[in-house]
Amino acid sequence: FLSVTEDLVRRRAEHNNCEIFSLEEISLHQQEIEKLEYLDKWCRDLKILYLQNNLIPKIENVGKLKKLEYLNVALNNIERVENLEGCEELKKLDLTANFIGELSSIEALKYNIHLKELFLVGNPCTEFEGYRQFVVATLHQLKCLDSKEIERSERIQALQNYPEVKQKIRDQEQAYLLKRAREKEEAQKRMQERKDKKQNQMESKLGFDSPDSLQRKENHHAEDREQEMWKPVEDEEEDRRFWEEPTPYTPESRLETHRYIEEKRRAKDNIRESKKREKPLWTLITAEGKVLNVNVPKLQFSLKDDEENNQIILDLAVYRHLDTSLLDVDVQPTYIRVLVKGKPFQLVLPEEVKPDSSSAKRSQTTGHLVVSMPKAKETILTKQKVSTSIKDSDCNALQKNARSRQIEKLEVDPRKYSFPDVTKIVQEKEQIGQGPIKLVPQKVTETKKSFVDFENNGDV
Repeated sequence: FLSVTEDLVRRRAEHNNCEIFSLEEISLHQQEIEKLEYLDKWCRDLKILYLQNNLIPKIENVGKLKKLEYLNVALNNIERVENLEGCEELKKLDLTANFIGELSSIEALKYNIHLKELFLVGNPCTEFEGYRQFVVATLHQLKCLDSKEIERSERIQALQNYPEVKQKIRDQEQAYLLKRAREKEEAQKRMQERKDKKQNQMESKLGFDSPDSLQRKENHHAEDREQEMWKPVEDEEEDRRFWEEPTPYTPESRLETHRYIEEKRRAKDNIRESKKREKPLWTLITAEGKVLNVNVPKLQFSLKDDEENNQIILDLAVYRHLDTSLLDVDVQPTYIRVLVKGKPFQLVLPEEVKPDSSSAKRSQTTGHLVVSMPKAKETILTKQKVSTSIKDSDCNALQKNARSRQIEKLEVDPRKYSFPDVTKIVQEKEQIGQGPIKLVPQKVTETKKSFVDFENNGDV
């Protein structure tokens, strides 16, 4: 059976930062809970507790929730009201659509003096004669029953007829409890028959697979295949019989239905998982040895022929956030194969490549996979032809030309920048064509000429 777990409570306590000790409200509806426990230890401060639409058969382990004001256990398998005496602040109790037939069990709610609203609609006890009168007379603190306000005149009248109504309720309860005992016996028989049937099926399978019948098994492969083909039909037939079989609406039938649905769901999940394990075999190379172009992951790609570097480059648009460990690159001389999360991408290359010299890189921004594959046949360029036949002097000339080309690319435009042009300064010196010895007397003569008209005045 499924019970309340700490993990479940923490997940449902997101509004309280997943802290459960200070939790005041929690919703555990539709969680297939079959046993109510631990909440009175983990969440002592709870004020509102939603447990509707589960499979809880009994109210328990909530008696220590002193601050609990609203408890909703609608659509469960509860058969009697109990264990709520400790909920001192309880103001509202919702027991809608349960299986409460023991109406006298509501007398336990007398101690919940703050209880104002009670919901019992949809329970077998509501069909008892004098049901409302009994509840109104028993619980004096109630203000509202089944969404209908209790008037003062109604309470006075209920108290006047209380002894007679109480006796009627007791008699009807006894009849209901006898009926419930029969329903439990029938449910027990039904469950036992189903277990025996399953056990027989298992025994027959095991007997068929025993060592004594191995020869027999080999002779009946065709029959096995036919049985496998008929399995879905048998399942449909069993499903139809289960849902068409008339059964009383009881806690047992409700639990049985839930178990049946859960069993079917697990069987489907197992089939789905087994199909996932059996990975589809994609045809990548035909029986004749022809390599096919395949793009199972449906990724964009580009194939570039880099003639300068004599290589072929594949750019595969892999998902940006895909982990690199999920990529498997396999370069062959005539084709490349990339497995993306197990899905193959295969491309036939236009030329043969060197797998050993190939390299794969991943872009940190786009996530693209770039595979560089050097060609197997080296392309002889014109530059390489000249280099094999020319002399050393020609090689030096070519190197100088290459350097000059590089210098030309690095030349600075003086119109755009303020610093002096060094090349022009050098050229001017070269144009003079005179050494430093001849430059000195020229400058001296010029200074003499320039200072002829001046006198050496000591006062200046």
